[in-house]
Amino acid sequence: MGDIVRDAPAEGICRLTLNRPDALNSLTFSMYAELIDHLEAVRYDHDVRVVLLTGAGRAFCAGHDIRAGGTPDWVAKGLGKAQFQRRVMDKLGQIPIRMRALPQPVICAVNGVAAGAGYALAIAADMTIAARSAKFVNAFHNAGTGHEMGFSYMLPRLVGMQRAAELMLTGRPLMAEEAARIGLVLRCVDDDTLMDEALKLADAVMVNSPIGIAVTKSSMWHNVDAPSLETAIEMENRAIFMSQSTADSAERRAAFVEKRPPSFTGE
Repeated sequence: MGDIVRDAPAEGICRLTLNRPDALNSLTFSMYAELIDHLEAVRYDHDVRVVLLTGAGRAFCAGHDIRAGGTPDWVAKGLGKAQFQRRVMDKLGQIPIRMRALPQPVICAVNGVAAGAGYALAIAADMTIAARSAKFVNAFHNAGTGHEMGFSYMLPRLVGMQRAAELMLTGRPLMAEEAARIGLVLRCVDDDTLMDEALKLADAVMVNSPIGIAVTKSSMWHNVDAPSLETAIEMENRAIFMSQSTADSAERRAAFVEKRPPSFTGE
């Protein structure tokens, strides 16, 4: 098995599991590149309706592996520190962007600690469910900064500015129940039900048409920063026109009226 394992726990679901349990699934440079490759492959896989991201063992992701992270093979040798770091962070920053840009919703199932880059992955997902054992730690401060990978953009939009300021500036760890209470995650569940709950959530998504889900997700994230209500409605209207002109959208309406599961064809 590789450091990121892809499998299909149910039809239509692509599960990506960070798979370095002995290292609390801390990320290496090769894993960042591998995760980007997986996200790019999923983007064009019509059979994948939902992406599920989780970690193997007793942790979700302890952040970057500062002891055995390897070297970023996409960066040329011999660069100065600033040039080296700029190229490293440019690559890492692509991960939350690609997660948000996928036509499929991304559900994150957080088991145990989510620190640093793991924290960023958890809040980059469209929906995140946390086990009661989950703990969110702003380990970015260990590297001399309290934010990376879009953290300063995503966190305030989830929990509000003052709460985000506290969490970012103090680095205070956040346990799962508080995370759910303040809106950082959708909900927290018992550890032994985490994966079942994530799969139930995926099932609830997949009764809707693939294109309807894709355009709704796109509108949702683009309209977070829409300059006006009129702009947001215009984007929604274009998405509606696109979606409702498809056979899958008609099938969703027919299935609802006939009280049966829909059967989508991609048409």
